[in-house]
Amino acid sequence: MSLDLYSMSRADLEALQKDVAKALKDVDAREMTAARAAAEAAAAEHGFSLAELLGDGRKARKTRGPVPPKYRNPDNADETWTGRGRKPRWVAAAEEAGHDISEFEI
Repeated sequence: MSLDLYSMSRADLEALQKDVAKALKDVDAREMTAARAAAEAAAAEHGFSLAELLGDGRKARKTRGPVPPKYRNPDNADETWTGRGRKPRWVAAAEEAGHDISEFEI
């Protein structure tokens, strides 16, 4: 199949482009159906269904609980820091004053 694309008009080329896009979607759908059938057959061969092997398709999201504080301000016991994120002002000020952060560990 050989088309002389350079002799075709813009309208013909755009129509051809649309036809090719539609044909590609149809090929994708056929190939996906064939792949699903092959996967189901392989799963059945081992005594499982494809749904059993793949689950419901949703991944379980792990939630993290609150992080306990790791550092405490010696001047104000209500000010704590977990060690994550941006340093609080009291930590930055203490480090500038020459203190080591390990001094504030809880």
